Amino acid sequence: MNHDETTLRPSVRRFVLHGVEMVIAMVVGMAVLGLVWAWAWPELGEDTTAQALVMATDMSIGMAVWMRIRGHGLPAIAEMCAAMYLSFLVVLPFHWIGALSDMAVMTIGHVLMLPAMLIAMLRRRHEYGW
Repeated sequence: MNHDETTLRPSVRRFVLHGVEMVIAMVVGMAVLGLVWAWAWPELGEDTTAQALVMATDMSIGMAVWMRIRGHGLPAIAEMCAAMYLSFLVVLPFHWIGALSDMAVMTIGHVLMLPAMLIAMLRRRHEYGW
């Protein structure tokens, strides 16, 4: 195997790095805004639907700020934010009918965000450095 087959092309590396940056921005958004919510709405954790949507909002804000800093346009930011909500909107109806626990909603919702984000990024791969 030669060197070219074992390393990622610079454009793919930039694409992956940008995805990692967005995940970090989402975590920062959850952590910082989570403190605000803990103070402003202490009972938030008692309502899984509200908690999931607030968490998607917190992640979207963190990610949108970072994307704007990186020079992304509003359509790309809106699509990426939609990916945050879509993942929860897919699983919440199962929770409402009692088929998914609170923990399952949060786990599955977060796991589904990654492919949703990837789809949004691939749709605009030129904007993400690929």
